[in-house]
Order: sequence, then structure tokens, then C-alpha cells
Amino acid sequence: FFFCSENNMDSVTKYIKVASHEAKKGEFKRCLLLYSGGLDTSVMLKWIQDEYECEVVALTVDIGQTADNLDAIRLKALKLGAIAAEVVDAKDEFADVLLLEAIKANADYQGGYALGCPLGRVMISKIAVRVAEKYECEVIAHGCTGKGNDQVRFEGYITTLNPKLKLIAPVREWAMGRDEELAYAAEHGIEVKQKKETPYSYDENCWSNTAEGGEIEDPELAPKMEQILLWCKTPEQAPDKKTIVEIEFKEGKPIALNGEAKKLSTIIAELNAIGGENAVGVFPLIEDRLIGLKVRGVYENPAATILVKAHLNLEQLVSTREENELKRFIDTKWAYMTYAASWYQPVMYHIHAYITSQNKKVTGKVRVSLYKGNVEVVSLSSPHSLFDKNLATFDANPTFNSNSSAGFIELYTLPQRTAYQAFTYEDNLFKN
Repeated sequence: FFFCSENNMDSVTKYIKVASHEAKKGEFKRCLLLYSGGLDTSVMLKWIQDEYECEVVALTVDIGQTADNLDAIRLKALKLGAIAAEVVDAKDEFADVLLLEAIKANADYQGGYALGCPLGRVMISKIAVRVAEKYECEVIAHGCTGKGNDQVRFEGYITTLNPKLKLIAPVREWAMGRDEELAYAAEHGIEVKQKKETPYSYDENCWSNTAEGGEIEDPELAPKMEQILLWCKTPEQAPDKKTIVEIEFKEGKPIALNGEAKKLSTIIAELNAIGGENAVGVFPLIEDRLIGLKVRGVYENPAATILVKAHLNLEQLVSTREENELKRFIDTKWAYMTYAASWYQPVMYHIHAYITSQNKKVTGKVRVSLYKGNVEVVSLSSPHSLFDKNLATFDANPTFNSNSSAGFIELYTLPQRTAYQAFTYEDNLFKN
């Protein structure tokens, strides 16, 4: 196998399989392809049959992507020679198992990314293993490149869940760019939906929509948001009046929206529409990829932004300062582990145990204002609230004994005063 060097498209470098989980030609008879119906995976479906001389089962996992006709994708896979094609509806499982954990963990990677793609890869990997076992596939194929995070997630998770399975990554192996893929598709009668040429590529599920490519990749250029955004309006396009939503939580889980009980996947879908209309949840983000690259993407995650903001504020209301301080550290660690293809690391089970424990008291209602991209919690209530009006008010109240204050101050500041008298850094403070 060969791939083109990006520095010199005229040269090719031989691709050598070095990992024990990479499948080789002749070692297997049936492959499960993670199939989206787009150009890459449609070409793969035919290419794998020819190059590896094996049968192909196509799998499409529905985790809330809105841009695809899933039944048409299934029929297309069969037309291209798949011996079977499955579309698995995993929207509720994705929401109830993985996205619930994201809400409880106040999901945020490096400033606004709610981790839709990394969480989606966990869900797809779990289902891929199930379906591969069902169809007795020895190998799973994915469409990831050699520069991204997703190759690590898919290959790491799949071989963790079933060490007997092997993988192939055709994009790492073949010597085809986009033009070559289009030519291959034309030669083999592979239908490609004609679209207006755009430099942007997208990855979508119900938790987020990720845009890359074009000027997005260059931090020195301003992203053309009007052309990029698929879910959200720009602030200039958003309504000139505020929208108020009320979210009810029980033990950290959203259970109702605007007073009406709904399943979590429905709440997410409705908040995506409401938030998108109000330009909420758009983040052009410089991020550190798992493999060491510094890149920029544009993330749309309106529902995630609203739910996380509401949950975080409610959690802070019912938790002590020490709990909130520790939770912030735990949440950051959770986000980095989730991003970095480490969902099944043992420490994640311990992290989830702590997050679940603290969320036992995150019950209550939160009202959130949405206005031209801004998300503001305007009021909240909880049976477990640590706010005591009698204690917090500045009005005179016998509940709080002010006679205790001076003694507290003397003892609380004792270490600081003692240390300052023993040695002071004040003179050197601005001389470093």
C-alpha cells in the first residue's frame, strides 16, 4: 500500500503495517465497515472488496446526525456490494449513557468544546463490536486519516472491547486524494451526491457539529461564520429579544424542559433548535490534538452549552466550596481523558464514581436566558440549596452572630501574620 506525502504530492511513501491489530490481506474473509455514505466510505466499500478480496458488512450508527438520509445510505451500501447493511438507532443510548455523563461532568475541552465527536466515537465503537460479533466479522474498517484523533479512538476502543478484532484504515493505506477518489467513484459507478464545492468538512451528532477546513485551519484568518455554521445563526441574525428556558434536573439528569417531562434525547434536540436560533454555543477553538498537533475548529453545540451552564450553576448552589473546587479539577481531567481516547482507562471509572456521588444532590430547576449568543442563568432553586436567606442577607438578623467574626478573623489569619513576621517577600515582589 502507498500514500501520498503532503509535502510532495508527486512522491509516494510505502505504507507498512507495524501494529499487531492491523489486518493484512488474506487473513480474513469478512470486514465490517463504519459507513457514512459519503465519498470516502463509499469508495472504501468497493475498494476493500477488491483490494482485500473479502465480504463487507456496512454499519451506520444513528447518534442524532441531521444531515443524512439513513435509509438511502443503507440501500446505497447494498447496491455497492455489501452483503448486509445495518442502521442502528442509538440516539437514546447515546444520550442516556454517554451524554448524561457529559452533563454531570460539565463537559468542556479547552474552552467551549463539549466533546461531541470523542463521545460519539465511544458509542460507535461499542455498537461496531456488537455488530461485528453478530456477523462474525474478523476485521473492522474506519475512514480516519493518519493525522487525526479518531483513528486512536476507534482502534483503541475496539481492540479494548474485543482484542480478537483487527482493523484496517484505507485512508492511511491508499494513494488517493479527493480527485483520485472522484475518478475511482466514476470508474466503478459509485454515485456521489453533487454539492457546491466547499472547503469545509463536518462531523455531526446530536451533541455537536464540528467544522474544519478552509480558512478555519489558519488562526491568522477570520472564519466566515455565515458560510460555516449549519446549526446556529450568527449573533447578528439572531432575534432581538431574549428567550427564557427552564430546565429541571434530578440527580444531575435533565428531566424536563419548560415544565414538560421529556426524555434526554428530546431535550437535547429541542435545545439545539432553540439555542441555534439564538446563536448560542458557537466556539472557534484552538485545540491540542491527541497526537500533538495544534489545530483550529469551529464547534456548534447549543444544547450542550445551555445544559452544561445550567447544570454547573445548580451544582455550585448545592455543593460546598471544597466540593466545587475538587469537582472543577475532576471535570477537567474527565474532559482530557474523554478527548484523549481514554474512556476505558480504569481511572475513568473512579472519576465517574465521584461525579455520580456529587450529582446525587444536583436536583432543582434552572431558568436560562438566551440572547444573541449569550447564555445567562437568571434564577435557580433546589431542595438541597446551601443558600440561607437569613444568613446571607446584609440586613440585621439574629441568626448570624457577628460577635464570632473577630475571633474567627484572628485565628484564620494567624498563619499569614506569623509567616510575614518571620520572612517577607514584599521587597522582592517586583524584582524577579
